[in-house]
Amino acid sequence: MKDLLIALAGNQNCGKTTLFNALTGSNQHVGNFPGVTVEKKEGYVRNEKQMTLVDLPGIYSLSPYTNEEVVTRDFILNEHPNVIINIVDATNIERNLYLTLQLMELERPMVIALNMMDEVNRSGNHIDVKKLSQLLQLPIIPISASHRDGLDDLLDAVKNAAMDPHPANLDFCKGEVHRAIHSIMHIIEDHTQLQDVPKRFAASRLVEGDILIRQRLDIHESDWEIIEHIVKQMEDGLETDREAAMADMRYSYIEELVAQCVYKRQETREQQRSQRIDHWLTHRYLGIPIFLIIMFVIFYLTFVPIGGTLQTLLESWIDMGIQWLDGTLIQMQVSTWLHDLLINGVCAGVGSVLSFLPLIVTLFFFLSLLEDSGYMARVAYIMDKALRRIGLSGKSFVPMLIGFGCSVPAIMSTRTLSSERDRKMTIILTPFMSCSAKLPIYGMITAAFFPHSSALVMLSVYMLGILVAIICGVLLKKTLFTGNPVPFVMELPAYRIPSAQSVALHMWEKAKDFLHRAFTIIFAATIIIWFLQSYDFSFHAVQDASQSMLAVIGNALSVLFKPVGFGDWRASSALITGVTAKESVVSTLTILTNASSDANLSAALMTIFTPVSAFAFLCFTVLYMPCVAAFAATKRELGTWKQALAVVLFQTGVAYIVALIIFQIGSMCL
Repeated sequence: MKDLLIALAGNQNCGKTTLFNALTGSNQHVGNFPGVTVEKKEGYVRNEKQMTLVDLPGIYSLSPYTNEEVVTRDFILNEHPNVIINIVDATNIERNLYLTLQLMELERPMVIALNMMDEVNRSGNHIDVKKLSQLLQLPIIPISASHRDGLDDLLDAVKNAAMDPHPANLDFCKGEVHRAIHSIMHIIEDHTQLQDVPKRFAASRLVEGDILIRQRLDIHESDWEIIEHIVKQMEDGLETDREAAMADMRYSYIEELVAQCVYKRQETREQQRSQRIDHWLTHRYLGIPIFLIIMFVIFYLTFVPIGGTLQTLLESWIDMGIQWLDGTLIQMQVSTWLHDLLINGVCAGVGSVLSFLPLIVTLFFFLSLLEDSGYMARVAYIMDKALRRIGLSGKSFVPMLIGFGCSVPAIMSTRTLSSERDRKMTIILTPFMSCSAKLPIYGMITAAFFPHSSALVMLSVYMLGILVAIICGVLLKKTLFTGNPVPFVMELPAYRIPSAQSVALHMWEKAKDFLHRAFTIIFAATIIIWFLQSYDFSFHAVQDASQSMLAVIGNALSVLFKPVGFGDWRASSALITGVTAKESVVSTLTILTNASSDANLSAALMTIFTPVSAFAFLCFTVLYMPCVAAFAATKRELGTWKQALAVVLFQTGVAYIVALIIFQIGSMCL
């Protein structure tokens, strides 16, 4: 069989990611669609290397209102996938079929994967799959992606559709809409053939006023006037606007399908359970406190019984490895500078960062559970009201939520926001969210100064980032970004048990990214740091690191940080290297203090910080400018170096003010 390109399309929260992971396993990689920063996931189907599956963004329609919608339809129009798998949530089939009808207009071979059929059956409801398939003229395969039921049948249907392609030729429009679509199809037929665009799809889009399709077809002004006249006649005949007319037409047909094929006695057990749980988790007054309690428990488990225990175990292994390498180098009688570079430079720097891997994996294990269960959608919902007070909608919470993982994709994901005002405000505020790269810094400081209250300190640091974002949002709303946020509409999926495979893949992606940074950026940074702290500006080796090049640079900047409590040149040097990657703060302090173990590092930190200045340092690292990669993403999204630099200076200025307030008040109180 020849190589096949398969597009996976569906609504958000319909189980699309679960199906993609089930079909591809680890044979996948993540990138961006050409020209836009919308995430693109693709991979080979298990045991089917000739079948490439592309996971298109979750959308509700093919109208060009968001980048995801444009990317999905452009991919299908331009890349010509052999087959489209349209995954449909069987528990909410009416809404899902709206996208199905639009995908059918693209005239590509398509197979419908009717997901969550196990929930439908358990509730006593019934869908006549055979009859629905006959009416839609498409193969429909009932599946349960989370339990991997029906996947073999789905792949067989995909292969059959690819070998014998017969796109559905279903004309479900009626009356005035029918006349309008078919009249326009005759006008644009030559244009659609020239641009290789399905004429039924193009006509439907033009009825709805799609400017992108008009530009692609290069329709002459005279033809456009005729098309607009046809649409005006349709609107007058139906006494409604063009978009409502198309929506009514599709939903009328969907109602006919559902009436003939779907027998619903009650809501599914999962939907009923979700309503009971949401009574508390989305409560007007209890929703946010419950969220804070959940996060506190997660931080406690991450830093004490689970992640903390695993970290101690990994530290012992790393120490044994360093001792073995140290002994081996001594036996080999390597030169003193090389021994020092490898042991006190690379091993100390990279090893100190690697020891925090269990914390990152543990934290994202719990966050993956929250995300896959459907709870994070509730968090966005309950945060909508709070975000509106600072001039943003709940939709901006999604990039901010991504920012807890990494600021770079979070900043890129702001392209999904339809309002330019909301987008720019979100770009400025998102880096205040505490990304995973800062976790090693938190672990280092809490282990040294707050070992018995690590979870509380962690929660306070995360909440500080959110609080500062709120305050800055209010200021920006009243100054640079006046106006109102766009309306926020989202669907709350039913609570479901997270897929073990999905959670494992998420953890692996975070671990892989962390390891990649450890052995690339941080590895290079440790060598540079070792060199700068080992030699002076005459390139003579120094016995005392306080005489080194790094000390001179750090001392020059330390004057700025004395008012905030960390005027030691080693602290200011660590903040400089932290711009390359936040984990470098840990490796820099490890190298500069000559700490051979975490216990030694904790003792050395007490000569640099007091508990108050350590907490101020922690708060500064949360808020000051993110890494250079995030800065580059900010420049790319805002368009100019000037704006990106202004954002960085604003973030660092805010960090300085907050650290100054915390240190001065803390010093007076203690």
